[in-house]
Amino acid sequence: MGYARHSVEAQAGKRGFGRRAEDLQNLVQFKVLRPTRRDNFYWFDNRLLLEAKIALYLKQSLGTSTEVLARFTHALSNLKDEEMTGTRYLSLQSRPSKNRKPVEVRIPLADLAKELKEQLPLASVYQELPRGRKRLRWKREFARSLEAAAQDLSGVTEPQIAEVIRGVRAEKKRLPEITVEPSRKTA
Repeated sequence: MGYARHSVEAQAGKRGFGRRAEDLQNLVQFKVLRPTRRDNFYWFDNRLLLEAKIALYLKQSLGTSTEVLARFTHALSNLKDEEMTGTRYLSLQSRPSKNRKPVEVRIPLADLAKELKEQLPLASVYQELPRGRKRLRWKREFARSLEAAAQDLSGVTEPQIAEVIRGVRAEKKRLPEITVEPSRKTA
């Protein structure tokens, strides 16, 4: 994975990450993730964004508490980059007590990494208004980026947009699917 950095306020948290900025901010606020901080910004490399995506995947699918997510991402940060990039599924095991057998959850790591890789280029298209004193011709640059985004949406009608919004809202309300099946591995 490359080591391009992204700030929460600029690219990664707003549009390139594919989630709401509040989700990423909550992961930082509850110390699930610990990105470096510079000039009042939290900086994320691609690896940390993938860890955030995995944590949000667990939270969405299992309803995991922030304490458990923090423990998991701490264990995840100990993995080497080679182990993260070459793995299709990540296996998470949790043992409730010493005398119990562990619970195992498989996470589709390769799919989440691919999804993140597809979403990050979108962050460069959608630029925000610069803070403070404006550069010369900033309005023209901002208008160009909006025109590029509008061309991506050409041919999309309002009813189609409304249908997608309804679908996303319905998906958020839907409970996760839980299946139980016997393991093919023998202990």
